[in-house]
Amino acid sequence: MENKIINLGIFGFGVVGQGLYEVLNRTKGINARIKKICIKDPNKSRPIDSSYFTTDKNEILEDPTIDVVVELINDTEAAFDIVSTALRNGKAVVSASKRMIAENLPALYELQSANKVPFLYEASSCASIPIIRNLEEYYDNDLLNAVEGICNGSTNYILTKIFEENLSFETALQQAQDLGFAETDPTLDIEGYDPKFKLVILLLHAFGTFVKPEEVYNFGIHHLNDFDIQFAKQRNCTVKLIAQCRRQNGSVFAYVLPHLVKEHNLLYDVYNEYNGILLESAFTDKQFFVGKGAGGTATGSAVLSDISALLYNYRYEYKKIKQNNQPNFTNDVKLKVYLRYKTPDQVDLAEFFNISEKYESPEWRYVVGTINLQKLKEAGWLKKKDVNLLVLE
Repeated sequence: MENKIINLGIFGFGVVGQGLYEVLNRTKGINARIKKICIKDPNKSRPIDSSYFTTDKNEILEDPTIDVVVELINDTEAAFDIVSTALRNGKAVVSASKRMIAENLPALYELQSANKVPFLYEASSCASIPIIRNLEEYYDNDLLNAVEGICNGSTNYILTKIFEENLSFETALQQAQDLGFAETDPTLDIEGYDPKFKLVILLLHAFGTFVKPEEVYNFGIHHLNDFDIQFAKQRNCTVKLIAQCRRQNGSVFAYVLPHLVKEHNLLYDVYNEYNGILLESAFTDKQFFVGKGAGGTATGSAVLSDISALLYNYRYEYKKIKQNNQPNFTNDVKLKVYLRYKTPDQVDLAEFFNISEKYESPEWRYVVGTINLQKLKEAGWLKKKDVNLLVLE
């Protein structure tokens, strides 16, 4: 596509779609223009001329003059249909749909390989942080040990307001929603599903390992209460929802869990809607990336970066897959955790390898101890509202 004007067909014109429109019109030197935008509701008021819009997906998918399909919708099934059809039609595709990608990674990998067209999705993982491109290009060897960090701007905004401004969970969540950082239904964010989808994508580019989302354990910040917050503050810690994948003994494990984070940790000072990602490798030790993880223009800029890369015929090479030494996925790893509960019958402390600290009061109880990640994944206790978990450093 080098030295030509790219015609874009966009699906969706919500927060990210409008962010893309804004950054595209403010950026000089990118030879791309929007030809058509497919939307669901033709009667909804929108800030640009109505001639851009259609409700017929085939006006984009079947138009031979449209070079790149940009998929930015929330419907997972419809998004996969759009992306797979576009790839079969020989069109390059850019997407920001982390759930759709995570749930269909093997099929999407095969589709782009079979049809010899690029499929880029930098915006799906950490919005403005170019983490996939770095994993693909800089860490293209097998010496990467771990990827961990904050990759959900909504929950980080909520936690920042709780710990820095003493706001209630409900007030902080409402602010995040008002600012467009969290959805009207915040379940995917606050229960840790959104960062899990991103982690599944990063696992593939970091280690070449395909993992189904349901194999990765996620537990969010939805059970956090004042007792937990006080526990963290007494230990000069904050709480961050962290997604982590790490190579260990020839395998790789991954999870999304809230952590108690100390001041020396680089993630401690990642505030508001920002994301922060730590990469750890054998030769470079740790490298730290930080950038906005939510918001229309932040995510739109990542989409635009992928569009720009297509001008230079860029595509993911999936080098880790081709090296044929991918680590197997496992949940067999020990974690040191704080477990807070209300009554003894709510939890099974026999599942712990050891318990180093125990507290009881008429209102709350907690233990600090070591437990296997697989046991946590199988345990029913964390579904109980009065039970919460934090991983300790």
